Amino acid sequence: MPLALIALAVGAFGIGTTEFVIMGLLPEIAADYGVTIPTAGLLVTGYALGVVIGAPVLTVLGNKVSRKRMLMVLMGLFVLGNVVSALAPSFGVMLAGRVVASLAHGSFFGIGSVVAAGLVAPDKKAGAIATMFTGLTIANIVGVPLGTFIGQAVGWRTTFAVVAALGVVGLLGIARLVPAMPRPEGARLRGELTAFRNPQVLLAMAMTVLGFGGVFAAITYIAPMMTEVTGYSEGAVTWLLVLFGVGMFLGNLLGGRYADRALMPLLYATLGGLAVVLALFPVLAHDKILAAVAILLVGALGFATVPPLQKRVLDQAHGAPTLASAVNIGAFNLGNALAAWLGGLVIAAGFGYTSPNWVGAALAAAALGLAFWSAALERRPPAAPTADTADGDAAAVRTPVLH
Repeated sequence: MPLALIALAVGAFGIGTTEFVIMGLLPEIAADYGVTIPTAGLLVTGYALGVVIGAPVLTVLGNKVSRKRMLMVLMGLFVLGNVVSALAPSFGVMLAGRVVASLAHGSFFGIGSVVAAGLVAPDKKAGAIATMFTGLTIANIVGVPLGTFIGQAVGWRTTFAVVAALGVVGLLGIARLVPAMPRPEGARLRGELTAFRNPQVLLAMAMTVLGFGGVFAAITYIAPMMTEVTGYSEGAVTWLLVLFGVGMFLGNLLGGRYADRALMPLLYATLGGLAVVLALFPVLAHDKILAAVAILLVGALGFATVPPLQKRVLDQAHGAPTLASAVNIGAFNLGNALAAWLGGLVIAAGFGYTSPNWVGAALAAAALGLAFWSAALERRPPAAPTADTADGDAAAVRTPVLH
């Protein structure tokens, strides 16, 4: 395994920790600033929107520098955002720090996916991408509960200071271990935008939004569902989220292992399995053991789609994958925000805390439908040229090119 992948995984660990640890620290932050919990929840929403916006914008701005240098800049931005959050004298400044940190998220994973895939043989690209994303999954097993514990024991500001230090370690690792990978010759913004004309790229991104959105429809409201419906104590929710993180870790390994061998069959199996588990979750939620198993499976099946979907975008974007890769990372967060909003609507409509799982099942089933559509389009033979087109092509051959 190239050591550069470890450096990328360390950066991913820090980013994953800062993204999710805020959920466990909202009460402490709200009390410190004298705001309500819903107001403090803007720290989650602001981060997600920052990822969606920052992914394409920073990737475009970094189009003229090497990928290694851009990764270093992004980690520096991530460190700055977390330092601002740790020292923020007011809630507004804290929110600004969260947004600054989030701007690096999408571009880091997008550019990092391209770099990781370029470090290995063509038949090992999905595995390399999965190795980088392992840092994100381990963050949910180790970083988030540890960060929550630190924040509750000695203050939430310390948590963000520690995350900033992790960012410095990731930055130094990238500077030392990632090889110089100059921007490909001829890479231009127009060429990067051309990738979005490919319907397969857009379909893969839509699968990302819907598939991972199905995961977050359930997980966003996991705490009230587990305490009010299943009967777990509030303290048990932390360990249930760790179980979810274990599922993400296992799913990432699964996706990385088989995406290079059978990408589309893997997507059929994982998206279909996710839809089934989410559809059954409202029933399983009434039993503690079955509910815990469902949480593990949602994490595993949901995250098993990440390496294949990211690889599919890279493959279909051909020679201009960087912007498409970064936008696909933003698509994950767009799915998160969409699913959380839809889940909240069905709860507010009086359908209960288990109802977001039905939303998640519908989203996952829609993603599965898109996967079948994408495969059908790929199997369709290319259209035969018309007489006019053939005559035009022949004329183009006969016409000399003037310089």
